[in-house]
This record gives sequence, structure tokens and C-alpha cells, in this order.
Amino acid sequence: MLQSRFPCYLAGEAIQPNEALEVRDKYSGDVAARVALADAAMIERAIAAAAAAEPAMRAFPPYARQAVLEQCVARFRERRDELAFALCIEAGKPIKDAEGEVTRLVDTFRVAAEEAVRIDGDVLNLEISKRADGYRGFVQRVPIGACSFITPFNFPLNLVAHKVAPAIAAGCPFVLKPSEKTPIGALIIGEVLAETELPKGAFSVLPCRIEDASAFVSDERLKLLSFTGGQVGWELKAKAGRKKVVLELGGNAACIVDADQRDRLDHVVDRLVFGSYYQSGQSCIKVQRIYAHRSIYAELRSRFVAATSALKAGDPRERDTVLGPLIDEASAERLAGWIAEAEQAGAKRLCGGGRERNRLEATVLEDVPRDARISRLEAFGPVTLLAPFDEFDDALARVNDSDFGLQAGVFTDSLAHATRAWDRLEVGGVVVNDVPSFRVDNMPYGGVKRSGLGREGVRYAIEDMTERRLMVLRG
Repeated sequence: MLQSRFPCYLAGEAIQPNEALEVRDKYSGDVAARVALADAAMIERAIAAAAAAEPAMRAFPPYARQAVLEQCVARFRERRDELAFALCIEAGKPIKDAEGEVTRLVDTFRVAAEEAVRIDGDVLNLEISKRADGYRGFVQRVPIGACSFITPFNFPLNLVAHKVAPAIAAGCPFVLKPSEKTPIGALIIGEVLAETELPKGAFSVLPCRIEDASAFVSDERLKLLSFTGGQVGWELKAKAGRKKVVLELGGNAACIVDADQRDRLDHVVDRLVFGSYYQSGQSCIKVQRIYAHRSIYAELRSRFVAATSALKAGDPRERDTVLGPLIDEASAERLAGWIAEAEQAGAKRLCGGGRERNRLEATVLEDVPRDARISRLEAFGPVTLLAPFDEFDDALARVNDSDFGLQAGVFTDSLAHATRAWDRLEVGGVVVNDVPSFRVDNMPYGGVKRSGLGREGVRYAIEDMTERRLMVLRG
């Protein structure tokens, strides 16, 4: 069972000033819990505490940061079932997906614990000319300072982990605003952090209203803003002032299936179905567009549509449910409208499309005009587009015909095609012989174009959260 109320965390302390935020069971629509909601005054206190904690966090030694992260790993493992159930309720995430996200939460903190004691510096040869004779350079990496994190609803544990765990490893205090739609996972992480020996004021976890959140972006005491969410991120960047900004803003990921994949179509289709509909399609790297070589297109289409039609939708608490609800009715209504709009423009619906409240059937479309919103924008739901191609270079061009560039997938046995895709695709990552939805939590992850700036992944986030400080020594 989910507990009925949750506090927020201000400067490391649990406080319950109100129960103003209702968190609903996304499947039933019932109120599942009530959460404390921070106001502007609490946010100000949290930012002030984070700024004041900078010296203590900088002095907090790497082995102590590692110990905090390892303690979190142990506690998350102990609370695995509770965390998965909370995800299932607050996000409507099918229980198997929820359990997988808890595993990734553990992985991310575990990798951060390893990296906490690997933040090394450099020794520089400065004797590049006679005037520098006898000089040596030394570089250390130091914490950037207080950080601000804003996270979305779709991965309430792991996307929080990708900001919080590297910050602890790097020695940075932080304030975190989780999505008001799914705050519980972040608050459980806050509860675990409150059990550790982090310095006073080192963290705050504050669900709040959008109108009270501007300080998370604009306050100059914060040295870095890391935002994961929609295109509003570009507006936040413009308001962020001089602080460093990292943005992960979604995509409309494509996958190419080359002509040489006929003998392994069962495997390819299985992975394409997973990539299209896991998390009910609410993932920045879900498979939205599939381009298959014309020689295998008809067979792939038949198998893909059959497998999609067979997916079980329903209560996310049931272990055989694959497709749960979307986060709210507005999201399902938006996507149903995009499907209807594409059909009116000539697209053909091969299966799905039905909607009941916030539940949308797994949907497959083909012959979708390139300028349709379902093709150009991020669907963020259970809809996938199919199209054939004749030449591999044409498929690459069609993948690149997008304002986004997060990840892409290429199923091919040709090394030449794999390297050509890697060279030419305008994306942050190319996944060969799997779907673009593949992600391991220590790899560099992020996009280009409208998909964002910078890279997540523990080591790469630590790079953003540390600065290089030089000492020059004359011998």
C-alpha cells in the first residue's frame, strides 16, 4: 500500500506544512496520496541553504560521498517493491516497467558511487617555449556549486537519479523540483537522502506550482540548471542568466531496418514493439518512426501490426499488462487528435486508435504525410509510423528530416551501413542492431537540434558539475 501523505524536504529536513498536492492513481483516477507543496518562501530558503552548503559539500571528501551513495543503493534495494508500486500508481507505469526503473535507479547511484572517487585532475607540460622554462601546471576538478534540477513525470525515479547521484558524487548541493504529476518517487529518494551523513542544507526536494518555480531557473546563486522536459526548456535557458544549462527535451526517434534483416525479423519486430510501446510510449526515445527496406516491408508490417494488436492493455498493477494509461486525459486526447488529423491528410491506420479517458490503444499508421504533426513532433504516446525505403542513404535522409535528434536505431549486418549511419545521422546516439530506446545509465545520453544541450550519464553529468582549477608552479 502507498502511504497516504508525503512531506517535502527543505534543506535536508522533512516538513509537512500542508497536504495541498493531490497525487492521483493514473489508472483509476482516485486520489492515491497527498503531498506537501512548497511555496515561494520555502524555495527561497532551500536555495539559500544550498548556497550556504557549498563549502561543506566541497570539503566533504570523495570517500564520504561514495559512502552516502552506497547507503542509498542499499536502501533502494531494500525498498524495491515499495518504489515500484509507487511508480505503478503515480505514473500508471506497468509493474514490470516500474521494477525495471527501480533497477536503473540502483544502477545510477551505484555507478555514481564508483565515479565519486575517480574525479581526477591533470599534470600539464607548460614548457612549450623558452619563456615557460621551469614551469609546471596542475589541474584539479572542483564542484561547480549549488545546482537546480527540474524533472518530468515519465521516469520519476531514474531521471531524478541522473541529476541527484552525479551531484552528490561531484560535491554539489542541489534543489530539486519533481513533476507535480509524479512527485512521490523523488520524495522517497529525499527520505533516503535524509538518512545519510550529507552536510546540512545539501539538498531539498520541493514539489511546487509552476507559478512559484521561477527561482529554480533564474536565481543567480544557482550555478547550473539541469532540465528534462518539453520545448519550454529553451525558454528556461533564456531566463537562466549566467549559469550553465543542460537540457534534454525529447525527440521523435526513428529506426531503420535494412534489407539484410529478413532472417531475423522475429527478433527485430519484438524489439520494435518493445521500443514503440514500453512505458505506454511515454519516453523521449520511444520508436516513433520505422523505415524498413521495401524488400521486407510488407512482411515486417504484417508481423508488427499483429504483435501490436496483441499487446495487453489495462491495469498497470497486473503483471501481464504492457500498455497502461497515459499520464492524463489531455495527453490521450491530444494524441488521438493527431491521429485523426493524419488520417484526414491521407494516412492509413493499421490498428488501434481508440481512446477511453487517458487510455489510448497501441496504434500503427502508414502513409503519413511528412508535415503531419504526428510525424514532425514528439508523440509521447503509443503511436508508431511505418514507411518503406529503397536506398539506405534515403533512409538516413528521412531520419534526419526532423527538428529533433536524440537517438536513432539501425538494424543492419553491414558494417559499411552501420558506420555510415554513425557518420551521417544528426542525433546524439546511434544504436546498431537495437532500437533507439536502448539506454544504459553510464553512457553519454543527450541530443542535438531541438532535442537539447549537453549529455546525461553519470560521468558526463559530473563533468558538467565540476570546473577545472589551475595551479601554475615555477620550479
